[in-house]
Amino acid sequence: MGKCLSKSKDSERQHNGYRSVGGGEGGGGVHHQKPHSHEAAAVHQQRPERRGLPVNQEPQPAWKPTVAAKTPKPVAPRPADNTILGKPFEDVRVHYTIGKELGRGQFGVTYLCTEISTGKKYACKSISKRKLVTKNDKEDIKREIQIMQDLSGQPNVVEFKGCYEDKQSVHVCMELCAGGELFDRIIAKGHYSERAASSICRAIVNVVHICHFMGVMHRDLKPENFLLSSKDENALLKATDFGLSVFIEEGKVYRDIVGSAYYVAPEVLRRRYGKEIDIWSAGVILYILLSGVPPFWAETEKGIFDAIMEGEIDFSSSPWPSISNSAKDLVRRMLTQDPKKRITSTQVLEHPWIRDGGEASDKPIDSAVLSRMKQFRAMNKLKKLALKVIAENLSEEEIHGLKAMFTNLDTDNSGTITYDELKSGLARLGSKLTEAEVKQLMEAADVDGSGSIDYIEFITATMHRHRLERDEHLYKAFQYFDKDNSGFITRDELESAMKEYGMGDEATIREIISEVDTDNDGRINYEEFSTMMKSGMQPQAKLF
Repeated sequence: MGKCLSKSKDSERQHNGYRSVGGGEGGGGVHHQKPHSHEAAAVHQQRPERRGLPVNQEPQPAWKPTVAAKTPKPVAPRPADNTILGKPFEDVRVHYTIGKELGRGQFGVTYLCTEISTGKKYACKSISKRKLVTKNDKEDIKREIQIMQDLSGQPNVVEFKGCYEDKQSVHVCMELCAGGELFDRIIAKGHYSERAASSICRAIVNVVHICHFMGVMHRDLKPENFLLSSKDENALLKATDFGLSVFIEEGKVYRDIVGSAYYVAPEVLRRRYGKEIDIWSAGVILYILLSGVPPFWAETEKGIFDAIMEGEIDFSSSPWPSISNSAKDLVRRMLTQDPKKRITSTQVLEHPWIRDGGEASDKPIDSAVLSRMKQFRAMNKLKKLALKVIAENLSEEEIHGLKAMFTNLDTDNSGTITYDELKSGLARLGSKLTEAEVKQLMEAADVDGSGSIDYIEFITATMHRHRLERDEHLYKAFQYFDKDNSGFITRDELESAMKEYGMGDEATIREIISEVDTDNDGRINYEEFSTMMKSGMQPQAKLF
């Protein structure tokens, strides 16, 4: 199905969703832009409160001793030559005890950490400096930290705690969001209404509103980038990833394609856009919240983009006839093709359906919406798993040339290709791809979210799709799932294969199998499996 243009780190979603700063895990390919003028000052780990002095009040002169001190005035330590944050090195372990790993991405690792002075738990992203090769890489890290600091303190944004740098790494400490992913919470609750969807959308648009107010364009709004602050019933929804965010420069036209396929605005694809793209992405999320599926579907990324450009929104399929006109009105306004005519974040928050205590009904939405939401999360993974199985079984002749290419890219002979190896290898081949596009390639290929591409992932990503979908290959994949060679994949067989790869709970898996099992005999035959692998998504129904 649609690939992520930036980063979609499934591996991390079960680890509180934390991603390495600078696009390490779910935030994605990072756009390089001149950092804000006050960046150097803003990266100090203990940022002072922004209260400042009252207007017209002069700062009081420092107290001076009556007798001149004979000891020389202490000199502030100078930043090391290879500093990224522009301040002296400081050991994060002086302030925090570093605990278990929460997640891993291409730039670094996120750990659970405990503040020594208070005993409070936080998340610490440790970014390896040796992976920040170019000046742009370093500016990206600085800019994301800057943006996190600027937005910190807002109710729906993860709280920034501090940043530290030593010889090896940059460490960013922030609020620990232990409540899990947005969709998981919705599904777990069972009861779901327009009022619940309205409340969630309001929190997401609040993030857009504060971003735009502070001169920031987010550029990668998607459900995976929002986590719940805790497991409490009334936990706040928090935006956790600003890896693609940039400071808005007045009059500048943005041209690089970033974001994630389902959520990307049409003007991004036209390579001429501004902050209005965030409203579009929030509108796509709202459509999913109300129906369980994205508004623009296709089998391939190109197909999704074509559907986005056409902009035809389905309001006739279930459950839309039973959704209020007010909700549909807001979706239409947020998914307006012309960005100049699109509703603004202020207008969204004033809309009668979105206002707290507004028109949104508490009547339960059709339970099929929750089922679709589960399928939307899990079906992509099933198909990716099947393609990986196929790649593992290709003959030497079929992968002729690809093996040599992998070896050439894997310069340290580690058996995996890192982002740096991919970038330098493509440069050697004369590639004109931007760094953001290389990161997008990396993400598309990195099926298991490890931050590097192994041999099978490389073959899966580079082998032409028509070869992967040849019947003999599909049959081999079918046999992989059909453990007892009965000619059918039973529910148990598919359930065990998917659970082995951490692909959803039992209820989700059962629903997916029901979708594939078109003759409803409780098992999947080869024809049904082949259809799943080859066919495109039918809106609101089959997921392949």
